[in-house]
Amino acid sequence: MSENKSGCQNDKSLPKIREAVCIDTNRVYDSCADKDCLADLRVYFPPRCQEIVERATNVRCRGTEILNVFMDVEKVPFNRGCYSVDITFFFKVTVEAFSVASAPPVTISGFSTYSKKCILYGSEGNVHVFSSEYRADSDDNQLIPTNTNPRAKIQVADPICLDARLCRPCDCCNSLSDSCMPIPRCVCRAFSEEFPANLGSANNNEEKVVAVTIGIFTIIQLERDVQMLIPAYDFCIPTKECSCDTDDPCEAFRKIQFPVDSFFPPQDTNGGCCNHAATPSCGCGQS
Repeated sequence: MSENKSGCQNDKSLPKIREAVCIDTNRVYDSCADKDCLADLRVYFPPRCQEIVERATNVRCRGTEILNVFMDVEKVPFNRGCYSVDITFFFKVTVEAFSVASAPPVTISGFSTYSKKCILYGSEGNVHVFSSEYRADSDDNQLIPTNTNPRAKIQVADPICLDARLCRPCDCCNSLSDSCMPIPRCVCRAFSEEFPANLGSANNNEEKVVAVTIGIFTIIQLERDVQMLIPAYDFCIPTKECSCDTDDPCEAFRKIQFPVDSFFPPQDTNGGCCNHAATPSCGCGQS
């Protein structure tokens, strides 16, 4: 251990620290990572697409994407410094609906939603922050004052649509009729048709709905604005010259490396999906 420490201090390739500077940045106080399998989420369709679902005999999932994520941060009572993060996902789901065996499927899109909660540590702060934005040849614009409550931040990988099936409305686990939340405008803008005002109500007399299973990977963070003292080596002066020569497209094409992996896909050295030591629950080879 002493040799490694001595080697780092005597490494002449590293620049010398010139000074210690104070910066205003976001610091992550707590975070968590989740791998969620969201089963039997109901997909809500516009009226024309719902009519196709009523006549369908089978459905197949084509893909899903995240339209938006709503987050709300609240203090946890009797637990100082801890905050509850309420998260609501909105997914756009595209499925193929089969009605007649000889007819091609019809592609339709709708949305689904899912809510979850997690508790993270965000410390405590009791000050209000006032700041201004510089505007040339005019008075500085006073920004809206903020407090020091932590902010929630979520990173989500592209969701995976694992399954889609037809079922009754009561078999789904995310009925909108159980909540009073209206459909956000960001969700409505993703579709060319409007959704009915009583979406999810029992008065719609819907006999068939689509339920999907979605897999998502997320990282949730609580962060605050803090001032930190860091070592400064030097200014970041670019060493690369700007290339403005765009007259010869063939010369630019010659600089692109040959895509060997596209013609010869690399072999998986970890044994593929049936490597039970790495993924014991992948199901390969199981009866």
